[in-house]
Amino acid sequence: MDPAVETHALSKRYRAVQAVDEVTLRVDPGEVYGFLGLNGAGKTTTIRALLGMIRPTGGTVHLLGERVGGGGRGPWRRVGHLVETATAYPELTVHENLEIARRLYHVTDPAATGRALERFGLAPQASRRAGALSLGTRQRLALARALLHDPALVILDEPTNGLDPAGVREVRELLRALAHERGVAVFMSSHLLAEVDQLATRIGILRAGRLVEELDVADLERLRARRLAVDARDREAARAVLAADGYVGIVTAPDGSLALSDPRALAAPDEVARQLVAGGAPPTRLAVVQESLEAYFLARVGGRA
Repeated sequence: MDPAVETHALSKRYRAVQAVDEVTLRVDPGEVYGFLGLNGAGKTTTIRALLGMIRPTGGTVHLLGERVGGGGRGPWRRVGHLVETATAYPELTVHENLEIARRLYHVTDPAATGRALERFGLAPQASRRAGALSLGTRQRLALARALLHDPALVILDEPTNGLDPAGVREVRELLRALAHERGVAVFMSSHLLAEVDQLATRIGILRAGRLVEELDVADLERLRARRLAVDARDREAARAVLAADGYVGIVTAPDGSLALSDPRALAAPDEVARQLVAGGAPPTRLAVVQESLEAYFLARVGGRA
């Protein structure tokens, strides 16, 4: 089966600015790929290159096994997208905007428009002009248009922009169902790292135009794993006490303190404290912690999200 997205040394340069620098990545059908980076890292430029909206300076792009190139070449009838901001024909109604999308995508079933209205909660707004919609409702309309034709690949730039928490959750569950139940590939950028953490099966981190790291499901599960952070004035004595008491999964954190993944320690931190005191290595810190994707991301890019 062809990859849904495949790039090789994809690059884009604007005079003195290297916006995208030899990005090579692959997304398979059924994957949800979270594309992360600070503002200006090159995420939107990469997405525009994937969709043939800009001509790369170097490298290649294939979507669903087909080369993306000049003259609009690409498998666009099987691709849904939302890039940067939600746009619509402002003088047309919500229904009319979706009808235009249905015809452009050559969807012959006229009921597809009604299904899209219902799926995204737009039926009550069907007769309203798009220009009068709130930001969140415009975002729903843009997502409905992107998914109306049941694409095999969805490329989304900040898909939950402007949505309230309920809308964010709905979009998350919809994208998860598309990937897991229908095998749709989802390539998405988002500044809501907690949402990406819940949804993505793989994550790529972009810094200054370069893909600096990728995390797969196992890596993400490791980030989600809880640990008992333990510190003491005499760290080696604390380690010896814990090992003698049969605790396993004792590792040294980057700051030199200890971290335990042992289920016994997580279930009863107070017992760990008691044993350290009894062993002559009283703790100065004891806390159940879980590294977040946000903390990991910021450590890799060195900035603020």
